[in-house]
Amino acid sequence: MKLSIIIPVYNVENTLRTCVSSAQITTFDDWEIILVDDGSKDSSGEICDQLAQDNPHIRVIHQANGGLSLARNTGIEAAKGELLTFIDSDDHLAEGTLDKLIPIMYEHPDYDILEYPVEVYHGSSFEKTLTFRPEVYTNMAEYWIGCEAYKHTYAWNKIYRKQLFSEVCFPKGRLFEDVHTLPLLLKHTRKVATTDTGLYYYNYNPNSITNTADGRALNDLLEGHLHVLYCEKQLLQGKDYAAYYAHVLNIQLDVYELTGEPPVLPILPYRNTLKLKLMHLLGLKQLCILNKLLHKVVKHSR
Repeated sequence: MKLSIIIPVYNVENTLRTCVSSAQITTFDDWEIILVDDGSKDSSGEICDQLAQDNPHIRVIHQANGGLSLARNTGIEAAKGELLTFIDSDDHLAEGTLDKLIPIMYEHPDYDILEYPVEVYHGSSFEKTLTFRPEVYTNMAEYWIGCEAYKHTYAWNKIYRKQLFSEVCFPKGRLFEDVHTLPLLLKHTRKVATTDTGLYYYNYNPNSITNTADGRALNDLLEGHLHVLYCEKQLLQGKDYAAYYAHVLNIQLDVYELTGEPPVLPILPYRNTLKLKLMHLLGLKQLCILNKLLHKVVKHSR
């Protein structure tokens, strides 16, 4: 089988049919959609079963609620395709996206990951499109730093060779799980390609984890990046990663502001932003305190 499309499902009765419809493929027949109903409490589970009855390409797995990572892992284990892709069930694809992308992977059997454009926060007043030039990366540090992959670690908007997941799974119980997973996949990746073909619609949801992230969620995000700084040095090797370090510093500041827990970011010599210069002048904890105080002042003045 060519492609397995894994769609975790949890309480999405209003968007599920649109999502599944957008994943339909018309140019070849060797594909499947795996709907993993993760203990939905609305009618999503019933809708999954109806969709499977109407389309032989669709399979349904019902399981007790275990979270997004577990649902994706269940789908990976059940997948029969040589290629995998993920779609969140409150999102959808532009028409013909997979019809256009899969031939690229078959024309280039050495591509292990293919990343395609995203319209972020689709349906909101601040939607924006993340686009890519057609590029091929054999150096994963060039992809992580040069392509700024650390800003778009999304599990969706990518096609994968299934073999990449033979030793990698999504971390159960983690929020921002994609940040923890992509660096591990890149350890086993020969080539990552980016393309300007296709479009993933990441629909705006004010109740999503990204938009309601609390201290625990952002701490999970920070720990994912700390793992890269400490343990995945191949993603940084030979590169000036000052911009990436500044990105992680901003996450550390947010974590401190929300939790008050002592900062854990290692001090590196970069001074390319005002915050980094202040960190070296004041110290990391004092910068965290100052940042929190300034935000309180700004919030009070509004």
